[in-house]
Amino acid sequence: MELWSALSLLLLCAFQLVYAQRTTPPDEVTALNKVLEHWNLANHLNLTIDPCTENATWASETANPRVACDCTGSTCHITHLKIYALDIVGDLPGELFELKQLIDLNLGQNVLSGRIPPEIGLLSNMQYLSLGINNLSGPVPPELGKLTKLVELSFSSNQFSGPLPVELGKLTSLQQLYIDSSGVTGPIPQEFSSLKSLQTFWASDNFFTGKLPEFLGTLTQLMDLRLEGTLLEGPIPSNFGALTKLDILRIGDLSKEDSSLDFLENLTSLSMLSLRSCQVSGKIPEQIGKFSKLQYLDLRFNKLIGSIPDSFQDFTVLQFLYLGNNDLSGELPTSIVSPKLIALDVSFNPISGNLPSNFSTEGFSLNVLGTSINAKGLSDSGEPGLLHCLQGDTQCTNKLPAVSSFSIKCGGTSQKSVSGIKYDDDSEILGAASTYKSSRNQWAVSNTGNFLFNSNGPQYIASTDSQIKGTLESELYKTARISPTSLRYYGLDLKNGKYVVELHFAELQMEDTASWKGLGRRLFDVYIQGERVVQDLNIQKEAGGSKKALIKKFETNVSNTIMDIHFLWAGKGTCCIPYQGTYGPLVSSIHVHQVSGAESSSSSERKRVGTIVGVSLGCAAVMIIMSSVFYLWWIKDDAEPRHVRIDGRVRKT
Repeated sequence: MELWSALSLLLLCAFQLVYAQRTTPPDEVTALNKVLEHWNLANHLNLTIDPCTENATWASETANPRVACDCTGSTCHITHLKIYALDIVGDLPGELFELKQLIDLNLGQNVLSGRIPPEIGLLSNMQYLSLGINNLSGPVPPELGKLTKLVELSFSSNQFSGPLPVELGKLTSLQQLYIDSSGVTGPIPQEFSSLKSLQTFWASDNFFTGKLPEFLGTLTQLMDLRLEGTLLEGPIPSNFGALTKLDILRIGDLSKEDSSLDFLENLTSLSMLSLRSCQVSGKIPEQIGKFSKLQYLDLRFNKLIGSIPDSFQDFTVLQFLYLGNNDLSGELPTSIVSPKLIALDVSFNPISGNLPSNFSTEGFSLNVLGTSINAKGLSDSGEPGLLHCLQGDTQCTNKLPAVSSFSIKCGGTSQKSVSGIKYDDDSEILGAASTYKSSRNQWAVSNTGNFLFNSNGPQYIASTDSQIKGTLESELYKTARISPTSLRYYGLDLKNGKYVVELHFAELQMEDTASWKGLGRRLFDVYIQGERVVQDLNIQKEAGGSKKALIKKFETNVSNTIMDIHFLWAGKGTCCIPYQGTYGPLVSSIHVHQVSGAESSSSSERKRVGTIVGVSLGCAAVMIIMSSVFYLWWIKDDAEPRHVRIDGRVRKT
C-alpha cells in the first residue's frame, strides 16, 4: 500500500513537472513576435515570456490584443489571435500564416491594406475569420475555399475587386457570411448553393449582377438575409417561401421584372421585412397581418395596388409600417395604429378616408402627404394638407401670394448669409414618418425611415462645432438634415418658370482620419422635380474631405407652383462606420431662386400674345387718328360758314 502511494505521488509529480514545462513551439513564438512587430504593437503587448503561459492577462476573453492557446497535449499552440479596432496599418505579414493552429483570427476594424495572400489557405484549422472594416484590396483569394472548417467569415467594408471565388462554395460548415460593402462584382456564384448550413448572409452594397439567385431559396437554415443596393434583377424567386426560419429579410433596389408577395405566406417568423424598391406588384396578402413577430415592415417604392388589408389592424408588436410611394387605394383602416406602432407612412398613394382614430398617440408619427386622406386634424402639427395636389397629375393652384424664391437652413435655426440671403429655421424635430410646413407656408419637409440598430436612438439632425472649410459661410453647414431613406423638401406657391436650385452639403458624420473610423462611405441620390440629377453622391469624396463645403447647382422648371427636391438612399454605402446607423441622405442648406427674367413657357406665351395684341391695338389707334385728321381737313370750308338744317329753318353756325 505504501509502495502504491509512493508510486502515485511520483507519477503526480512527474505529470506536474511535464505540465509546468509545456511550452509553445519556438517557430510559433517567433512568428507571433514578428507579426506584433510588423504592426508596431509593442506598446499593447510585449511578450517577454512564453505567450501560452497559464493565466496570462492577454489570454482573457476581454483582452485586446488577445493571444490564447490550446495546451491539452504535451505542447501548447496559439489558437486565438485578436487585434481588434487598434488602427493597425500595413499588409498581412507572411509570418501570420505560420500560426497554422489558429482557429480564431479577428483583425476587424483596422486599416490593413494590400491583398490577402494565397498563404491564407494554410490556416486549415480556422473556424472564425474576421477581416471586416479594413482597406484590403485586390481579388478575394480562392484559397479561402481551403478553410473548410470555417463557421464564420467576414470581409465586409473593404476595397476588394472582381467576382466572388467559386471556391467559397466549399465552405459547407459556414453559418455566418458577411461580405457587405466589400466591393465584389459579378453574379453570386451558383456554387454557393452548397452552403446548406448558412444562417446569416449579409451582401448589400456590392456590384452584383444578374438575377437574384433562385438557389438562395434552398438555403433553408437562413435566418438573416440582406441584399440591398446591388445591381441584381428581379423577380424575387417564389421558392424563397421555403425560408421559414427567416427572422430578418431585407432585399432592395431590384430592377427589371416585377415580383409578387405571394412567397411570404409561410414566413411567419419574420420580425423585420423590407422589400423597398423591388418592383413588387399586385396586392398585399392579408396573411401578412397575422405575422405575430413582425416589428418592421417596409414596402415603399413599389407597384402595389388594392387596399391596405384589414388584418393590418391586428398587429400586436409592429413598430414601423412603411407603405409609401405605391398605388394603394381605398380608405385607410380606422384602427391601423396598433398598440406599439411608432411610425406609419402611406404617402403618395391614392388612399382616401379619414385619419386613424388614435393617430394623436404620443410619440407616433404619420405621413399622409400626396394622398386624398382628410388630414385636417394634423394642421396643428404642421401637416401640409394643401399638398394633396402632389398626388398624381392634380393641378396645384396658388393659395397665397406667389413667391419666386425660398431658402432653408436644414436642421438648424434661421440665419442670414454673408450675401444677405435669409435662410429659414428648419430645426423642427421630425419622426420616422413626418412632415412639417414652415411658419410662412413657403416650404415643407418630409422624412420617412428609421435608423435601425442605432444605439443613440432616432436622430434626424447632424451637427458639429468645427469650422467648415472651403467656404466663408461656415454656419450654413454646421447642421444638416439626415434621413435613413427618403428626405424631401417642397417649395410652395411658387411662380411658374425657370429656377436655380443650390444645394449645400458638408459631411458631418463620416470622419476624415487615418483610423478605421475614416473608412465609411455615404452614398445617396438627388432628384429634382422627379428627375434624378445626381446618382451615388459622395459628399466627402467630392468635397475633398469631411467638414468641407460642397455646393451643387441645377436648373429646373416649375409649372405647377411646386418645387420637389428629393434626397433618396438606394441601399448603397457603408452602414456602420464610424458607428451604427451612419448612412443615408444629408443636406445642410437649400437656396432656390427664379432665374432673372425667366418665366414658364405658358406664361411666356401669354406675354407674347399680349404683346402682339397690344401692338396691334396701338397700330389701329394710330390709323384711326390719322384718318380723322385727314377727314377734318378734307371737309373744312373757310369762305362760307357751315350750315345745318334744324326744324326746317336754317341756323348759322
